[in-house]
Amino acid sequence: MNARAIILGVAVIAVLIVVSSAFYVVNETQQVIITQFGEPIGEAITEAGVHVKIPFIQVANFFDRRFLEWDGVANQVPTRDKRFIWVDTYARWRISDPLLFFQRLYDERGAQTRLDDILDGETRNSVARHDLIEVVRTSNRDPGEVLVDTDFEQVILEEIQIGREAITQEIHARAQERAEGLGIEILDLQIKRISYVDEVQRDVFDRMIAERQRIAERYRSEGEGEAARIDGERERELQRIQSEAYRTAQEVRGAADAEATRIYAAAYNRDPAFYAFVKSLETYEMTADANSVVILTTDSELLRFLKAKQ
Repeated sequence: MNARAIILGVAVIAVLIVVSSAFYVVNETQQVIITQFGEPIGEAITEAGVHVKIPFIQVANFFDRRFLEWDGVANQVPTRDKRFIWVDTYARWRISDPLLFFQRLYDERGAQTRLDDILDGETRNSVARHDLIEVVRTSNRDPGEVLVDTDFEQVILEEIQIGREAITQEIHARAQERAEGLGIEILDLQIKRISYVDEVQRDVFDRMIAERQRIAERYRSEGEGEAARIDGERERELQRIQSEAYRTAQEVRGAADAEATRIYAAAYNRDPAFYAFVKSLETYEMTADANSVVILTTDSELLRFLKAKQ
């Protein structure tokens, strides 16, 4: 009885193992290639759901249907004008033909290795066919009101025929041609970063700093000249205002003196004796005080009113 139970249990377990190995589930993000003794059988299975295969003989190989990422390693690349730069790229790709992908690359690790060779190689080739300015810039830009006369700025504003976007498209197209026989599709490729190698970068930064300092000195000199011009105009305007004010003051003072003279003359003509008396008193007040000693002759005009008083 116990032996029968054990045999029955083993049989049930064996049946379950066989049944479970006969079924496999494909979800929405997967696609499957069935292999028999290592050889692909039939077409790729892309429909989600439960599927059946021959247990133990056939094997289900799962592949991702989603967009996959390729992140390249920054490489030192020379441009056509012999400038060494670091170029870092990334791409998006997908498995377009699972059967061909399995036959040529087997799995995603093999695909990543092959993409390293294709994308890095095509990036190096495309960059080497173009000058640095074309790799850096995307299109020609209008400098607008910024007018500079330095050699550095003339290079920066130099007109280009092919920009970085066109070079990126060129790399993408050539890489896709090489990837067509691998069962993969390169959806997009972009240049993530471009930079000079350390030695060249230091030279470029030093040159940029020197050029910017020269431009700053020129602007500073122009500013100092403009400030001097403004100060000169201010001083000239100040002198003009002061001169006009002085002239106006002198005219007013002259008119006042003339009016005072007219009034004095009118007063003198009205009563000459009284006017002479008042003026003599003013003269006494200005020429003598309590501490003054005045010595005059007996016929002096200053003594006339004093004599009259006596």
